[in-house]
Amino acid sequence: MNFKINHIQHIGIPVTDLNRSETFYKKLGFENVMASGFDHNGGRGKMAMMQKGEMIIEIYQLPDTVLDEIRNRADGHIDHVAFDVDDIDLAFSELKNASFLIIEDAPVFLPFWKNGCKYFNISGPDGERLEFNQIL
Repeated sequence: MNFKINHIQHIGIPVTDLNRSETFYKKLGFENVMASGFDHNGGRGKMAMMQKGEMIIEIYQLPDTVLDEIRNRADGHIDHVAFDVDDIDLAFSELKNASFLIIEDAPVFLPFWKNGCKYFNISGPDGERLEFNQIL
């Protein structure tokens, strides 16, 4: 291939309630920088680009006629989206105090990278797993 891939431009996550998901991501410090509607199989969907710094997450809600399929997907979902943080313990503490659903009891160490990393995950409103990761 002759084209250059620079970095993740955005992560797309299908959701079942765009307003609920937008509120969730705003609590994490993201802001809606672009909202739009789109046509899909004879219906109308809607989306929002949620940005924090250089990170962009596209959340999109398909038309009502296909939402049950989204709710009941057995595969095809994103496994997780990882956010880089400078202080994993502070991130864990603040999200726990803000009543986010944290999957792990504490940040977990992995022997990745040169000195390892620590991570934990929270669960989003549609079960998406959001990882917070600090490379040590």
